[in-house]
Amino acid sequence: MRLIFRLLPLLSASALAAQQPSTAGAPDTSAFRRLELPAPNSIRTGSGAPGPDYWQQRADYVIRATLDTSARSLRGEERITYSNNSPDTLRYLWLQLDQNVFTSQSRGSKIFDQRNRFGSGGAEGGMRILKVAQPAVAAARGQAASGAGQLAYGVNGTVMRVDLARPLPPKAKQVLEISWSFPFGPNRSRMGIEEIDGGVTYEVAQWYPRLAVYDDIRGWNTEQYYGQGEFYLEYGSFDVSLAVPADFIVAATGVLRNPGDVLTPAQRSRLAQARTSASTVVIRGREEVGQPASRPATGYGTFTWRFTADSVRDFAWAASRTFIWDAVGVNGGGTLAMSFYPPSTEALWKEATQYAKFAIENYSTQWAPYPYPTANNVRGSEGGMEYPMIVFCNRPTPETLYSVTDHEFGHTWFPMVVGSNERRYPWMDEGFNEFINYYNWTKRFGLPPEHRGSIRDYLAMATSRQERPVMTFADQLPAMFVGPAAYDKPALALRLLREVVVGPERFDPAFKEYFRRWAYKHPTPADFFRTIEDGVGEDLSWFWRSWLYTTAQLDQAVDSIALADSAGVESRIFLRNAGGIPMPVDLELLLDDGSRQRLKLPVEIWFGGDRYTAIVAGPKKVNAAAVDPESRYPDVRRENNRWSAGTSQTGR
Repeated sequence: MRLIFRLLPLLSASALAAQQPSTAGAPDTSAFRRLELPAPNSIRTGSGAPGPDYWQQRADYVIRATLDTSARSLRGEERITYSNNSPDTLRYLWLQLDQNVFTSQSRGSKIFDQRNRFGSGGAEGGMRILKVAQPAVAAARGQAASGAGQLAYGVNGTVMRVDLARPLPPKAKQVLEISWSFPFGPNRSRMGIEEIDGGVTYEVAQWYPRLAVYDDIRGWNTEQYYGQGEFYLEYGSFDVSLAVPADFIVAATGVLRNPGDVLTPAQRSRLAQARTSASTVVIRGREEVGQPASRPATGYGTFTWRFTADSVRDFAWAASRTFIWDAVGVNGGGTLAMSFYPPSTEALWKEATQYAKFAIENYSTQWAPYPYPTANNVRGSEGGMEYPMIVFCNRPTPETLYSVTDHEFGHTWFPMVVGSNERRYPWMDEGFNEFINYYNWTKRFGLPPEHRGSIRDYLAMATSRQERPVMTFADQLPAMFVGPAAYDKPALALRLLREVVVGPERFDPAFKEYFRRWAYKHPTPADFFRTIEDGVGEDLSWFWRSWLYTTAQLDQAVDSIALADSAGVESRIFLRNAGGIPMPVDLELLLDDGSRQRLKLPVEIWFGGDRYTAIVAGPKKVNAAAVDPESRYPDVRRENNRWSAGTSQTGR
């Protein structure tokens, strides 16, 4: 049987000409018009790669902090070395004070009015800045020495501007010394305290003044932290010393540099064993919690734990006197995965370290190797949040604990290594991460997940009449649509791009190339689009525009089937793109002899508009047709996907 497809002229030639884009200055409204992106330059090239003049700032931190468990507060001092790699001279620096979202007068508490997230009652939150200064700087040739002294600063909500004593020229460094304190309050967002098993677990994040990003796109990125959007940070190194009660165990970003001071000989031996073990090794067991022998002997009330990390954009930590602690080797011992959890959660959490091992090793194999020496999973008050080398997870069942562990460690690739601006483009970390989560879940359980790149969750938003474009900034999304718009829809779109539009054999190398090009850098959406198109070898403007910039929907329909005699029997299948998103068409035909045929029509069939007629030459007649017979697409109106002889025509 011969299959012939062509677009039939349903309109007259003059009518068709009237619908074509005008060459006399009328705008091109075709879904296939080229997506307008910022002009490429020597910083960000037309191929999507960083150019020869790409630059990026750097911030290196030395931090000393003390946890006061009686007052439930933290006091710290930091020395920041800021490297100005830009071509610009800077007269002031902007820093982030995200703890200020927890004040009763913060914009975040007013906008979202979520007491369970921002706290109510108890201590007033927010950072108290105690000192902002610069140390003495030796004289450079031809310049006078710069003495130590206080620097003027001003706080605007969750950001702080520090005025420099003298301008910071290109290729120069500025050192800041800042002291601060803040209280831990109830019901924090992304961090906080949990009273459990006779102790308190402290999860500490967004806890120190952090340099805002100064980039080639927008200069200073000073978006307020409202609590819903996440972060955009500079890369650098951390040297962090944490003074905590002597009976506490600490988990943190980085590598513990003084194990001889804070761990027992048995714990150090067990950690060495765990690094090369495929099975979980208990570092401090349930029966050891609360036992003096599980901590080194000391005549002091506190221990100082020192951690260092490089090529990271943030630092987080957790501490508790009730932690069980276990560990396992990952990627042949190159990484040590560890879990920290209270005794009452042991039945569930004793498997958590293996969950981390499975997630990290599979992402390393499929996309890119995990780049860090440690991976810590902490059970505390926060349901799920990611930081470099440490995640906070709290879920009640094995399936949900695996899911959140897999998701939070997936964030290592996006945005911990590929450092996009999460406040403006949450889909570039949440959507990308949920996309890779989908394949990890499927590999582990043999079935697709319900809530990772979910058709069901996306359709709930798409059919609500309140859908927001994926490109919406994080804090401008209604809370109920953060998941569907920033997570589900972009992850689903990437799955369709990979599996239906270009195929894994072309998509996967391009996606890996995006990771390689932009590791430890700051990509924009245009850099991603151009890199993928550069790798797969075609213009995907129609795809990016439809799925990410608009709220158009996918609604493919079979309007009718007709027969015509033209040198024999000829079946005509009238297809319609009713929702606005052009996509390839997967068509199943039922022929008059009872046999079935599958046709795959490319997206280019919609070049001529939202109608297309497929012509199937005889002698067999087509009695019925169905688009997307396996329901792979998130079609918003599946009742028009099928047509069979004897049914009413739905219109052409």
